[in-house]
Amino acid sequence: MAITSSTEAAAPQGQTLVVQVRDAIRAQIVAGQFKPGDRLPSEARLTQDFGVSRTVVREAIAALRSDGLVEPRQGAGVFVLTPPSEEALPFRNLDLARVSSLIEMLELRTAVEGDAAGLAALRRSPAQEEKIIEAFERFCDLARRGEPTSEADFAFHTVIAEATNNPRFSEFLRMIGQSLIPRRAVSDEGDPRITPEYSARLIAEHEAVVIAIQNGDEAGAREAMRAHLKNSQARYRQFLREQRR
Repeated sequence: MAITSSTEAAAPQGQTLVVQVRDAIRAQIVAGQFKPGDRLPSEARLTQDFGVSRTVVREAIAALRSDGLVEPRQGAGVFVLTPPSEEALPFRNLDLARVSSLIEMLELRTAVEGDAAGLAALRRSPAQEEKIIEAFERFCDLARRGEPTSEADFAFHTVIAEATNNPRFSEFLRMIGQSLIPRRAVSDEGDPRITPEYSARLIAEHEAVVIAIQNGDEAGAREAMRAHLKNSQARYRQFLREQRR
């Protein structure tokens, strides 16, 4: 089963070749083109298919191995493993109904995503900047129409993480998953407390991040993201106080 995608032709700007090859193979595993027990194409074949060096292929395979997706077997090749269960992954044991879990996650995100926004302001490519704007506009459109925004919000934060051109930031967000958007935890989609005024505040906070990134303002982007997430902490502390009454 050969990989036929051309990594270098379709890869986002700023990504390393190792990341491109790793993500392409992972996508094929997730899509079921390589199933548990299947052997990946040889190193020579992957080198040819992707147009990269053997070193790049080896490092991509090493990254997939560290994710628990493949296993090299001496003299036999590299084989696809059954993906690790979600329960075994970190950050999956959060009790998002508890105030401590909500606030702990928001505090962690404030530390990580503040720096991510600052790096995105410095490192984003034109294509990545366009993706950030598109994700922001999608979020705004849903918020103004009073429709669920959690998926769009997750996408917005993820494209900013990707614009750091350090893959660990986006990996961190994807590892946590959409549970990083607290609104999913407290079921505010459709909640009457989500007023147009509330949505307008969220839009303004997101817009401040976008503007700072567009301006290449590292400190401004960091502070805008931190302010947004700290405001979220305050909002959910208030929400949970109301729930206790």
